[in-house]
Amino acid sequence: MATVDLVMPKMGESIMEATILKWHKQAGDPVRMDETVLDIATDKVDSEVPSTAEGVLSEILFNVNDVVPIGTVIARIRTGAAEGTAPSAPATPQTPAQPAPQATAPAQQQPAQAAPAAQANSNRFYSPLVLNIAAQEGVGLQELEGIPGSGNEGRVTKKDILQYVSDRRNGTTQSPAASTAMPVAQESPAPQPQQNQMVVPMNRVEKSEPQPASYGGNVEILEMDRMRRLIADHMVRSKHTSPHVTSFTEADVTNLVMWRDRVKKDFEKREGTRITFTPLFIEAIVRCIKRFPLINSSVDGHNMIIKKDINIGMATALPSGNLIVPVIRNADQLNLVGLARQVNHLADQARSNKLKPEDISDGTFTLTNVGTFGSLMGTPIINQPQVAILAVGAIKKRPVVVETAQGDSIAIRHMMYLSMSYDHRIVDGSLGATFLTAVARELENFQPDRSY
Repeated sequence: MATVDLVMPKMGESIMEATILKWHKQAGDPVRMDETVLDIATDKVDSEVPSTAEGVLSEILFNVNDVVPIGTVIARIRTGAAEGTAPSAPATPQTPAQPAPQATAPAQQQPAQAAPAAQANSNRFYSPLVLNIAAQEGVGLQELEGIPGSGNEGRVTKKDILQYVSDRRNGTTQSPAASTAMPVAQESPAPQPQQNQMVVPMNRVEKSEPQPASYGGNVEILEMDRMRRLIADHMVRSKHTSPHVTSFTEADVTNLVMWRDRVKKDFEKREGTRITFTPLFIEAIVRCIKRFPLINSSVDGHNMIIKKDINIGMATALPSGNLIVPVIRNADQLNLVGLARQVNHLADQARSNKLKPEDISDGTFTLTNVGTFGSLMGTPIINQPQVAILAVGAIKKRPVVVETAQGDSIAIRHMMYLSMSYDHRIVDGSLGATFLTAVARELENFQPDRSY
């Protein structure tokens, strides 16, 4: 009789952890190969985790709402047992404090065992990933208590603990000697040296029992749903990560508008899908990315990672009012019909909550259409780890000066503003403005007699 570990799957390039939403199976239930065992959520999409073996679910190691690092064992399946056999472990879900000795290295066992102690001494929750890093770097529990957290409800994130360790090595922060003398698992409530007493209680006072906020006037308080909280955290992290610069331009898209109006009925009848402005915008963006490849990149420390694949994300509003960014992979390899099919398919999947993890991962550049809701222009926030995002505004008829060989004249034209926010660590104003202008020129030079 063998035991198979069910681990938290990797859901995308930049996703390091996921939240357990619901267990479809309980300890003792029979499971089939590829049968859904639980639902999880990341900051990008919800997904199902299927069983990797057939047998009986013998142990559940995490509870609903636990945040679990990828690669962590979350349950165990006993194979070769008859269905319905009573499990040897209790049917109640186990907490992260009881990892399997065979599947977890000794360095990982210590922080997992220290988790209950951390929660018993304060209201702060520490993910297994943070506790692992703390144990490996010799950061004691009481020292960990003093680290300000940037995560939800003041939670210490991976970035916080790594920044603290880096500052401590550089001598820019105090490191209590008693805390660094032993791993997290060996912390005890015994009195610490005086220097420990000076550092930790001050931070603890700041974070314990926050005063409830008071609101004047007639107000209604609505709690953010899970997706809105994740979006908020993602936007704040982006602003903290990238120095944002935004450039603006406008484009005369009269030829493009007139062409679409002329062919849209025939296009839908012939191709079986709608032709919107989005695939036309993406087509122009792809052409310009090929000319300015640095726009299609990311930053890793002091390294610039130039992406050879051109995967265009398109910001899509959901019926709930939240936002998600499905990705058109290898957009440079699709013609206009292929782009239109992908745009419509991903938009429909997003609105019906049927996107898969691969549908929202590995984007290299993002387009957002703020004009859909009537905005003339916007200053979008970069979708990390990308370095640029382009926004197109509403198309409006305006009188403009038209230059011709016979002289200038005033005409009614379809005009549209474009704006692009970019990461100033890697994209300077000259490159950002030049790329944005190139996109505008591509749209202006649209051939009104082209085929599709």
